[in-house]
Amino acid sequence: MKLPRTADHPPHLFRSECMTKVLAACLWMVLCATAASQPLPVTPQQQATAQQTAQVGVALSDLAPGAPDEYTVRPGDTLWAISRLYLLQPWRWPELWGMNLEEIANPHRIYPGQVLYLDKAGGRARLGARSGARRNPDEAEDTLKLSPRTRDVSLSGMALPALSPGAIEPFLSEPIVVDAHTLAAAPRIVAGNDGRVLLARGDRAYARSSAGTPLPEPTESNRGFRVFRDATPLKDPGTGEILGYEAQYVGRAVLQRGESTTRAASDRKEIATAIPATIDIVATREEVRAGDRLLPEPPRQLTRYVPHAPATAVEGRIVSVYGNAVQFAGQNQIVAINKGTRDGIETGHVLAILKNGETLVDKTGGTKETIRLPSERVGLLMVFKPFEKVSYALVLEISDTPRTGDFLVNP
Repeated sequence: MKLPRTADHPPHLFRSECMTKVLAACLWMVLCATAASQPLPVTPQQQATAQQTAQVGVALSDLAPGAPDEYTVRPGDTLWAISRLYLLQPWRWPELWGMNLEEIANPHRIYPGQVLYLDKAGGRARLGARSGARRNPDEAEDTLKLSPRTRDVSLSGMALPALSPGAIEPFLSEPIVVDAHTLAAAPRIVAGNDGRVLLARGDRAYARSSAGTPLPEPTESNRGFRVFRDATPLKDPGTGEILGYEAQYVGRAVLQRGESTTRAASDRKEIATAIPATIDIVATREEVRAGDRLLPEPPRQLTRYVPHAPATAVEGRIVSVYGNAVQFAGQNQIVAINKGTRDGIETGHVLAILKNGETLVDKTGGTKETIRLPSERVGLLMVFKPFEKVSYALVLEISDTPRTGDFLVNP
């Protein structure tokens, strides 16, 4: 394409200006395509709340003490942390998002380098955002200085996550809740190569089906397996109901050859000999051994977490602390709770943890009387992986030590 030349625009400046406009247009199309291909992870109710808040703002009494007038988003920030910075209740995600719905149209499109500023005009709080730092106060408002330059920027992964990715991602492929028969019917490892008892990453092993159907030859869709062991019952602390069985994750394996059978004649009879399937251990959390079970590797799902309070009242309890033989949980640990999809629990639900009040004998009044101390709020957790009767949740905040049996209520 031949560029026109004018007296006001020398050729080299005109080309630079056109190139800048072309690059800007291309970037805009990329952003639009990205937004169109990734729908907002927000419910209609949250959208309605955000739209209402965008019109009126939030009450100043709902702001966190010391909420900054201006904050520059930094790498490593999370949306939960920023929400905690501005609001008393960080799970009130739509309010933070809705303070300025036009500028913060998607809560998962806040990037490092953006400047958040708080407007308290009229006794209501509104949150705005702009890119980069403030202009020099000595410069005129309509002055904008541009310098042509090129810069490669990857847009993927730049948006702030709702929570620290390292807090949840290691557990997304590990805990699994199964019924009493699923794990027993799963293929089992029968031996290691060269008679090895304990298997690690890089070792070869052999497996057989437990349900009568031999493991088939590998294809692109059936090669990956997770290795599990010892299904531990998850029992409701209140009712004693078995909510499911938690299988212990020990590693991952890849199917190399399916099961087969050889037949040989012996004493005028044909004898069939089973040949187990061949697998390679590709990852381990601990040593794999004979008897461990194989379950198909599920497709990886990208989940965006939008913390929010349940729409209806929830009364639950902590069932267990994942990956530990102890009853106490710390911050950023995973716990199982006795509520699942059958109870309306969904990904992102935030619940308050109430310390189970201790029962003791009052000896201070002259007579011995049994009393129970009140339940005190000791933290918050967020559901990130619900099953039918049980869910896994991340402990977000604690002021005391939560433990198995503690109560869960709406925040």
